[in-house]
Amino acid sequence: MKKIGLTTTVPVEVLLAAGYMPVDINNIFITDKHYFQYIDMAERDGFPKSTCAWIKGIYGVCLSKGIDEIVGVVEGDCSNTRALLEVLSLKGIKVYPFSYPHSHTLSDVEKEIRKFMDMFGVQHREVEKIKKEAEELRQLAKKIDRLTYAHNKATGFENHLYQVSMSDFNGDRETFRKQMEQKINEIESRKSDDTKIRLGYIGVPPMTGDLYDFAETLNARIVYNEVQREFAFPRAGYAANIFEQYYDYTYPYDIEFRIQEIQKQIDARKIDAIVHYTQAFCYRAIEDIVVREKLGIPVLNIEGDKLNGLDARTKLRIEAFVDMVYDMKEHKG
Repeated sequence: MKKIGLTTTVPVEVLLAAGYMPVDINNIFITDKHYFQYIDMAERDGFPKSTCAWIKGIYGVCLSKGIDEIVGVVEGDCSNTRALLEVLSLKGIKVYPFSYPHSHTLSDVEKEIRKFMDMFGVQHREVEKIKKEAEELRQLAKKIDRLTYAHNKATGFENHLYQVSMSDFNGDRETFRKQMEQKINEIESRKSDDTKIRLGYIGVPPMTGDLYDFAETLNARIVYNEVQREFAFPRAGYAANIFEQYYDYTYPYDIEFRIQEIQKQIDARKIDAIVHYTQAFCYRAIEDIVVREKLGIPVLNIEGDKLNGLDARTKLRIEAFVDMVYDMKEHKG
């Protein structure tokens, strides 16, 4: 199978039907212990310091890891991806653009996915076959999610990791299935661990993966990862076809559409407060204004940049926030 890079979640079923092995570049970047070298490479090649670290990381990984082809989302994700693809094309990498239409109509979503299928020379029936096969993996991801918020057994980080990995199935669907089954058996054998504060995490997956463990040292647990859960397509089983599945995918569309699902999960998971993560220099940080106005529960906005761990100031802010939420909860109780 030939590898093809992804800048974010795309209709991966199309790529699998075309015989490719999709690789989410973000996951390679952030899990590399020398991740900073990719940022340095991009800045040496002229990327401004005011560019998002994820964009620079994707660029560095593509050049370092021999990625020959990449799919970039030019509408519905990072506003810098179009320029990134232009630079990657200049470096000899074959680029394929994909768009989640701002109109967010089912007909326009179908149009874009059909264009994507034509790009890779696959038929709709082949894509639907892969969609059906992938549902088994998506059900396993849903089980890990439920073990987090309903049974209080899976950690916030486990919830994050296995759902974010659904963007490319870790490059090998069968191996990933076995890994998830083993992890589920391990988690199910644990005792429930009730925590005082139930947090929701919204926004792009974090550069700072230690956020989850740090929250748990404060007797708080992240029981909802918004975008990671969307990468796992928890409602795909209800979609009549691939077009409905990606129409229902909340992340690429407007903030009001996202908030509808976030509010449902706040109620279903009995979430006390929200951590809203934004990346430095990203337009999505402005959406925090809407988030605070609409959600009706305490919201803490934390911003990541180049570090892959929480700094001391952010830890203090999280600790103070959890203390405040705990006091509010005790007062209500």
